[in-house]
Amino acid sequence: MKTLFWKGMLAAAIALPALRGVARADDVSCSSATLQGEYAFGVTDFTNGLPTVVAGVKVFDGKGNLTQRDYAGNTVPAEFAPPGQEQGTYTVDPDCTGSMMINLNAPVPTGSTGVIKILFVISNGGRHIHEVVSEFTPPGASAPVANQTSADDWKVASEQDQQQ
Repeated sequence: MKTLFWKGMLAAAIALPALRGVARADDVSCSSATLQGEYAFGVTDFTNGLPTVVAGVKVFDGKGNLTQRDYAGNTVPAEFAPPGQEQGTYTVDPDCTGSMMINLNAPVPTGSTGVIKILFVISNGGRHIHEVVSEFTPPGASAPVANQTSADDWKVASEQDQQQ
């Protein structure tokens, strides 16, 4: 009888911490600090009817500011935007949704220098961002244009880099 009692106590001692961890997994919360560091991204854009692809890197500061460098896949010569040109801000809600606004600051003679407004969802503990462009004003335009654009961003640092 004592053996059965102690086996039950041992099983409870092992199971309770495990169950507490499961309860915590459902209680996910995000903030601006969830996004910090470099994220590589890929974009598929159907704004003009034909697909355009973009690749680049966003850098989040964990405080609501970001910079990015991208290549739209349609410029000659092929080159990324100059460092520091594309800047923006972001907000993250506790439910891991958020928004960002990126100023492209493209050198154009008239009109907008380019603005992208994005809604996003964070997944995988901040290692992946799923984006949809909610409003896009291209460089040189006077108003936003209709668009169908989505992007995915992946944290560049390895798991080992994050633990150090």
